[in-house]
Amino acid sequence: MSWRSQSLLGVPEGALARGLYRSMGYMDDDFKKPVIAIVNTWNTVCPGHFNLKEVAAAVKEGIAQKGGMAVEFGTIGPCDGIAQGHEGMTYILPSREVILHSIEVMVEAHRFDGLVLLGSCDKTVPALLMAAVRLDLPAILVNGGPMEPGTRHGRDIDVNEIEIAVGEYHAGKIDLAELTYVEKSACPTPGSCTMLGTANTMSCLSEVLGLSLPGSATVPATYSKRLQVARESGNRVVDLVREGVNPRQIITAQALENAIRVGLAIGGSTNQVLHLLALAEEADLSLEINDFDRLSMETPHLASVMTASAYDMVDFHRAGGIPAVMHQLLPMLHGEALTVSGYTVEENVRDAHIEDERVIRPLENPFKPDGGLAIMRGNLAPQSAVAKPSAIPAERLQVEGPAVVFNSEQELILAIKEQKIERGDIIVVRYEGPKGGPGMREMYTPLKLLDGYDLAEHVYLITDGRFSGSNRGGFVGHICPEAAEGGPLAIVENGDRISIDIPNRRLDLLVSEEEMARRFEAWQEPMLKMRKGYLALYANLVKSAFRGAVMKYE
Repeated sequence: MSWRSQSLLGVPEGALARGLYRSMGYMDDDFKKPVIAIVNTWNTVCPGHFNLKEVAAAVKEGIAQKGGMAVEFGTIGPCDGIAQGHEGMTYILPSREVILHSIEVMVEAHRFDGLVLLGSCDKTVPALLMAAVRLDLPAILVNGGPMEPGTRHGRDIDVNEIEIAVGEYHAGKIDLAELTYVEKSACPTPGSCTMLGTANTMSCLSEVLGLSLPGSATVPATYSKRLQVARESGNRVVDLVREGVNPRQIITAQALENAIRVGLAIGGSTNQVLHLLALAEEADLSLEINDFDRLSMETPHLASVMTASAYDMVDFHRAGGIPAVMHQLLPMLHGEALTVSGYTVEENVRDAHIEDERVIRPLENPFKPDGGLAIMRGNLAPQSAVAKPSAIPAERLQVEGPAVVFNSEQELILAIKEQKIERGDIIVVRYEGPKGGPGMREMYTPLKLLDGYDLAEHVYLITDGRFSGSNRGGFVGHICPEAAEGGPLAIVENGDRISIDIPNRRLDLLVSEEEMARRFEAWQEPMLKMRKGYLALYANLVKSAFRGAVMKYE
């Protein structure tokens, strides 16, 4: 059988490439095998990627067992946590495109035949999925798995507890010794943070989409099963090359709808909207932001995982994980969708069952009948905005209050620490969208600080930026058009009344049309903040969050 790598490695024309591979220890027999690239985001900066060196070694063994030639290359894998609350966060969403483009460069330059994509965290997993459909070569995604939970005086906690404790410290509720104790206790092992944030949401959705082996997404980083999954994935990718099964046969419109439904059913991150829209754009599939709202109204909330509950990702895994949720949802899913296992969705999950109904509930007894996400509109969000009703107290789903306006995340953080925020405030953070930020920072730090001050469930934060999947309280993000493009958020003034009505999907500035027109007339478009470097390029090419914040020439 002939693979595309043979155009480089065949006799006699491939002598140069073979000679270069020989310098690294490859031999004659290797050049007759399909070349499988292991794309590794391993580093010692991001705990979610810290174990990927060992995972890669197991993948190599699996590839060799099935008669493939394994090669490996690295790409970046930033840590959202370390980048939080400062200018570094402006680089995090744009890193998705860097990862995507870097993979394309390496794979196309060297004519590999198949891919095993290793990554665990917020922007790496979406980038790996986007690379798979762009290149359309046989591929499997393997994540590193969630970390074990930490503890705080006998109670399981996750990394979010650290920022909450910082807020408690600034509020005078705890001393430095307690803050240090939390800091040292929250992250006991490597792995993706143990709540259902964007990292674990997207790893779970990779499994739902069919690009990861069934049951693999939630296997903790510390389990031996994590290395077994890696070896099995190495085996399977060689089969996929020989069978000619490519990602675009797997990531279809039906698979995307399955992913949205399961993301809603588990109460996944609001960032799934951005990333699935971007994936659809890359795969040339039709997906609109309204589809999330339509499916949200139909899809029950079946799993409750930290921060929505006290149960972490390890608990979710032990409760049955993604296969158990998909088994319950089968009547609503496209069961015929193909997966990298070689079997359909229905075949993969037909025997799965719930092990703990405190974490995963059956279809007939959901936590909520609907409402995982809400797509909002109104005169403050003419195109769209995204809310997460599953993270908002029921009594806070319809509110009205005075605007307190900030032009950056840093301004808000300072105001919180100076105790200038009051219960009932509608906090507006603008010029943090894809262009205006640039980079669409997430408001993780301010919401956690508000939590520490006992304010998170008594205020709303609305923004053209985004939110961590771990956030709870009152928040609406992804407001489009963003302020930097002349969206209505740009003309809000301190003291304006704002109405938030999530059941009716409305976000409105309670100011007359005449007054809004007057303010728009006086508004001046700001200059882009970055004049050189990658973020300047990004700001000039990035599209609205309404379209997944993709970089695209048009």
